Amino acid sequence: MDTNIGSLDSCKPTSNDVCCPANVTVSTIQGSVSPIIINSSEATLGRHLARRLVQIGISDVFSVPGDFNLTLLDHLIAEPGLNLIGCCNELNAGYAADGFARSRGVGACVVTFTVGGLSVLNAIAGAYSENLPLICIVGGPNSNDYGTNRILHHTIGLPDFSQELRCFQTVTCYQAVVNNLEDAHEMIDTAISTALKESKPVYISISCNLPAIPHPTFAREPVPFSLSPKLSNKIGLEAAVEAAAEFLNKAVKPVLVGGPKLRVAKACEAFVELADASGYAVAVMPSGKGLVPEHHPHFIGTYWGAVSTAFCAEIVESADAYLFAGPIYNDYSSVGYSLLLKKEKAIIVQPDRVVIGNGPAFGCVLMKDFLRELAKRLKHNNTAYENYHRIFVPEGQPLKAAPKDPLRVNVLFQHIQKMLSSDSAVIAETGDSWFNCQKLKLPAGCGYEFQMQYGSIGWSVGATLGYAQAVPEKRVIACIGDGSFQVTAQDVSTMLRCGQKTVIFLINNGGYTIEVEIHDGPYNVIKNWNYTALVDAIHNGEGKCWTAKVFCEEELIEAIETATGAKKDCLCFIEVMVHKDDTSKELLEWGSRVSAANSRPPNPQ
Repeated sequence: MDTNIGSLDSCKPTSNDVCCPANVTVSTIQGSVSPIIINSSEATLGRHLARRLVQIGISDVFSVPGDFNLTLLDHLIAEPGLNLIGCCNELNAGYAADGFARSRGVGACVVTFTVGGLSVLNAIAGAYSENLPLICIVGGPNSNDYGTNRILHHTIGLPDFSQELRCFQTVTCYQAVVNNLEDAHEMIDTAISTALKESKPVYISISCNLPAIPHPTFAREPVPFSLSPKLSNKIGLEAAVEAAAEFLNKAVKPVLVGGPKLRVAKACEAFVELADASGYAVAVMPSGKGLVPEHHPHFIGTYWGAVSTAFCAEIVESADAYLFAGPIYNDYSSVGYSLLLKKEKAIIVQPDRVVIGNGPAFGCVLMKDFLRELAKRLKHNNTAYENYHRIFVPEGQPLKAAPKDPLRVNVLFQHIQKMLSSDSAVIAETGDSWFNCQKLKLPAGCGYEFQMQYGSIGWSVGATLGYAQAVPEKRVIACIGDGSFQVTAQDVSTMLRCGQKTVIFLINNGGYTIEVEIHDGPYNVIKNWNYTALVDAIHNGEGKCWTAKVFCEEELIEAIETATGAKKDCLCFIEVMVHKDDTSKELLEWGSRVSAANSRPPNPQ
């Protein structure tokens, strides 16, 4: 591959007002700039890879050392623009890279061969499901061992070293096994550029004896990538816009709904332009929360079928036309396949495809181009929003508790709402936090992330580490259930090592509450830990950390005042004790519907 394929600059949005959190822009190559010639002894694979990571916007790499990747880690440490963050386990390193990518547009992790690779695999699969570009780098066997009959450690005892590669093939969009220097430059650059173009994870295995060896292909400073932007088919775009405009302009009360693929399509800004121009009521799918500005004048809340924001589902499902931008309809987002939507009323806009009603369909049409052009062709129609405004009744307040009454979850989130600002971000763990955080009203610029498609419990600990590292100017507020925390708790220690100032609300209700509402059994009850004492032990006097355990609203208020006041520069861990049956009403409804979907009998044969 020609060396002028170099890098892509990643830009971090200053605000989530109208911009996707993972927004990236392509840099251009100046013809007058000559690549810098590197001292021959420094022209190594390790240096080249490190420089590439910096060029695409990565400042922090999450790693777990192992004997096959140690020399490579030396080169990453030597790069001034990179900060190597050692994690407690590979799963959390992958989750941290996921969280970092959600803010910066791309993330990276480094692990060792097979034992590390298969440990990080679950996190890479989650990133694949969420369309996040991750560079997963594995230190591989010595290049001389390939093609021999040798059995190596960290393998399953066979002389075939391809087990790890085969596992990664289904959860990455490109795989590179670098076991010689002749094509290492090409393979590394192809892998990284493919991750950026496809917005999916890639796998790069590098033989442990290669990172420090100079090679002529690395003799010049890598030239920044100039990736060709995807383009819409102009004829298809015009036809799609014309058909959609005709479809929507004859509707009486059309609505817009934003979905999670607004991020990968880089179409958040275009979606807002369409909302502004059309006057339609604007909703967001649960997995798209944070991608659509909730301070928009026509925002009506989250559309999630039977567990939608109050009055939102009634407006969406009664509309005579709805445009869904980047939706994912799975059993969770459809509440057990119970959405009351009709295909003939819908325009479905995916990142590169538009389908109108039962047809026609238009391919090679980019979402952001389509939305921008459609905005110019729609008649202003605010009927649906006026209907919403007409029926809307403000939410009530939780019942006032008597002094020292046990704390309720709805009271907890009432106080979390007051903590949110443009300088904060929310990470919601899989479980009842999905539903409670979904009801939070995000101020302009407030970040929001959760993993709805993959739904891996424990994701939020590593993701909080990575997200907070990517946006040190924001204070991350993580809402994590006790069951999920037990899966990945160790990397609170890494947060402390990095000096992060996150606020973690550990919601202790004694088990896997979301699973209780789907199908209960003794397996949903977990061993209770003294979580504050655990975090104090992890702290061990090193770094800034403050913990509290709260049982009532008065103690919660005091803890939040301390966390946002005297301890605002500390990692604050607040364990919230609540009743095991204290859940959101949305989880009760959602759980019963998902249970019904899971328990459908086999179709007759």
